[in-house]
Amino acid sequence: MTGLRERKKAETRAALGWAAIHLTAERGYDNVRVEDIAEAAGVSPRTFNNYFSSKAEAIASRHLDRSLRTAAALRERPAGEPLWAALTAAALEQFTRGPEVEAMPSPAHAQWAAGVRTMLAEPALQGERLRAAATAEAELAAAVAERTGTDLATDMYPRLVAAAASAAVAVAMGHFLDSADPPAPIEQLITDAFTQIAAGLPVPPR
Repeated sequence: MTGLRERKKAETRAALGWAAIHLTAERGYDNVRVEDIAEAAGVSPRTFNNYFSSKAEAIASRHLDRSLRTAAALRERPAGEPLWAALTAAALEQFTRGPEVEAMPSPAHAQWAAGVRTMLAEPALQGERLRAAATAEAELAAAVAERTGTDLATDMYPRLVAAAASAAVAVAMGHFLDSADPPAPIEQLITDAFTQIAAGLPVPPR
């Protein structure tokens, strides 16, 4: 029962986070209320307030939760697997479309990309995005330290890896939004970004 309860809570949180992103990308940040997000997710505003303190936190939660799951998945990867192969696999696991996306699919790519870019530029979101990114990167660094036997207190390596992995995902997602329709799959872009970092970012041939 505890496992089922936790899964339902995770599903509700994911539904609220996705509804917040979907509605904001569609209508604009100032035109979305907490009540709208709750209704789209099929819950009450009171339930929304049990999960998030603001719509900005709800929007930022999707990146945060995906990153925390990446760290958890990295801890479960085989010990002998090369680090960047394990990081790639752990990250890609988190981009499977959940039931919340199936219930509220995004529109055509060009319209969706324009809406998301406008949403990400919203000043009211910046604080929550920074907090979410810092929390996510710290957790990923801890997982990298455990896997590599390094010390967060004395070694830069796990934080460098976490920062590089976070940047790779952010760049891949930005490239996805900026791509022509149809864009390359986000899974391919993330794989390419991680592969380049693992290779030491060699200068591409002209």
